[in-house]
Amino acid sequence: MKRLISIAILTALFSASVPLAASAASVFYGLVSHVSVSNIKVYDPRSRQTLSFLILPKFDRIFSENGKTTYQMKDIHDGQYVRVIYDQKALGVRHADKIVLMR
Repeated sequence: MKRLISIAILTALFSASVPLAASAASVFYGLVSHVSVSNIKVYDPRSRQTLSFLILPKFDRIFSENGKTTYQMKDIHDGQYVRVIYDQKALGVRHADKIVLMR
């Protein structure tokens, strides 16, 4: 009985110390309909869906399609076609991890 309790305690401690797997990143393509320092809204004309993504301060993961050129937030304008790689963390808020300016 003591051994069974010990195994249960060790299992509980181990499972509490192992972090949960990070949610897989998702991708959304579309036209920029709004951009500011703190968020970006992208409209997909095929699905007629608009998603909003939070941008953290000092966000610097904006790239060209081939990945060779980096950009700043000021280089993103309404109507540009972009790919947003994002994840949804706490409370279901979408957070942009990377933005790619498409041609």
